[in-house]
Amino acid sequence: MKAQRCTQDSSVIISRVMLPEDANSAGIVHGGAIMKEIDNAAGVTAVRHTRKICVTASIDRLDFHKPAFIGNLITIKSAINMTGNTSMEVGARVETEDLLTGVKTHLASAYLTFVALDKNKRPVNVPPLKLVTQDDIRRNKEALARRKLRLSEKKHESDCQMDTSKC
Repeated sequence: MKAQRCTQDSSVIISRVMLPEDANSAGIVHGGAIMKEIDNAAGVTAVRHTRKICVTASIDRLDFHKPAFIGNLITIKSAINMTGNTSMEVGARVETEDLLTGVKTHLASAYLTFVALDKNKRPVNVPPLKLVTQDDIRRNKEALARRKLRLSEKKHESDCQMDTSKC
């Protein structure tokens, strides 16, 4: 059996100041700029967990709660929620901080699925996740429910493509 790895072993916190090139003419940061930072942090988490090259397979539920502005510090906290055979779900929480006032706000949350690859760029098994805390257990249960829903939706889409009467 492969050695289990704890969520805490691969968790990442990345911060970056938002600059004019990250924003529109009103000074509001583009969602895509934040998405890139989320994908980067979550990717580092996936690689830390597997010690393999990992690629983004999907992004679920990227919800923006508040805007970010030029000059804000955004901080992404990411951690493994669940592992499968060759894939894993990484949760990301984004906070924004107004550096002049110190006010921090929950900006966005997202769930990303990554696949680990071997040296030939083929999917490879990932180490199992060792659930240590009650928070780990809760996030894992929620991730399993999202996975079940995601697979059901994927099957429905496939069925619709094969036979439109099933849509």
